[in-house]
Amino acid sequence: MLSKEENELLCRVGPGTPMGDLFRRFWLPALLSSEMPLPDSPPVRMRLLGENLLGFRDSRGRVGILEPYCAHKLASLFWGRNEECGLRCTYHGWKYDVNGNCVDVPNEPPESSLKAKIKLRSYPTTEAGGVVWIYMGPPGRRPSELPQLEWVRVPEGHQHVSKWLQRTNWTQGMEGEIDTSHISFLHRAMKPYQVRDSLHRPSDEARDRARRDGSPRLTLRETPYGFTYGARRSTGEGDFYWRVTRWMYPFYSLIPGGPGTGGRCWIPIDDEHTWTFAYQCRNDRAYSDEERAQIMEGGAFPPRITRGTYVLKDGYIIDTWLPVANRENDYLIDRAMQRDVNFTGIWGINEQDRSIQEGMGHIVDRSREHLGSADVATIAARRLLINMARALQQGIEPEIVRNVDAYRLRAIDVVSPIEDFDALLEAHNSDRGVAIV
Repeated sequence: MLSKEENELLCRVGPGTPMGDLFRRFWLPALLSSEMPLPDSPPVRMRLLGENLLGFRDSRGRVGILEPYCAHKLASLFWGRNEECGLRCTYHGWKYDVNGNCVDVPNEPPESSLKAKIKLRSYPTTEAGGVVWIYMGPPGRRPSELPQLEWVRVPEGHQHVSKWLQRTNWTQGMEGEIDTSHISFLHRAMKPYQVRDSLHRPSDEARDRARRDGSPRLTLRETPYGFTYGARRSTGEGDFYWRVTRWMYPFYSLIPGGPGTGGRCWIPIDDEHTWTFAYQCRNDRAYSDEERAQIMEGGAFPPRITRGTYVLKDGYIIDTWLPVANRENDYLIDRAMQRDVNFTGIWGINEQDRSIQEGMGHIVDRSREHLGSADVATIAARRLLINMARALQQGIEPEIVRNVDAYRLRAIDVVSPIEDFDALLEAHNSDRGVAIV
């Protein structure tokens, strides 16, 4: 368990907090590129790390993310006209470019020099992998490259990225992701109830038997990118089912299963809300339209979602993707399904996860926990992040932001006679490209 002080350090992400300062040293996924698909698309209301922001794509296709209120009388720029390479306030016509510069004040005399004195707070952006990335830290510390995750580097169309709103602190989703023993319970099915398709690894008897083992043998090795974490389950026939997860600073995962690679990351909106981004990619070909439709039908990641708005506690509105099954409708739990079909009575892997994570409350009091050997990955992630945030407060910058090639990884999902974790990593970190790409 953590002390209350440590839990506060881990969870609080606003400006000036240790963890918020740490996250601001990284390029962060901010928006899907498809949220602003064309030049002069409507702006998007957002919040990141406790800061209210507005994103827009200008007439030349450039993306700006800036504070959302006009500097004149603080009118919301969400109502603005996105035109001629700038966002124009509909109150008095003041106009701003993607860098936050005021480029026009039409209610002032032509000779006025006022616009030269006006600039909104804005942040650098770049686009890759179907995502708009933002850097919110000190200008002199901005990494020159994005983390070289496979889904960021593959050709356009070979990746699928989605996002949705999770109503918890960012840590609760991240910790659930790297907890491997829960799949034997929370995601257990007594009979098939979700259609398998070409996007997921076909079930086989050995894996199915092994997944029933709720107490796998766990081994963790710290690495420059975070850690690699192996769960070994016996198949009952002399082999082992290995699931090897990668956890990468500050909140990325690579999870075994399916063609290519995939995982999630948790971008703090504020202390009590999170953007969850799910990514997957193929290195053999692009996804077909049919496969993309299958992904968006739910069942795994993303959940079933709908475009909408959400009002945060202080009244600020964000544009987001909202899960259809949520705490207001009890995640559509079906008690008959729970008796006969699956462990939870809830349809969908992410729905099952969120029912637990959001049901804990917005921020878990980790000083009350009782952790065991099954929680080795959670314990490691907390410790590494807290240590890195504390080091930054002492002036020690995180080295990983410059080591972008350390993110060239895949997870491992294999039935193997190999019993030792290090021997397994050696066998699969080969030039066959199974684990390192």
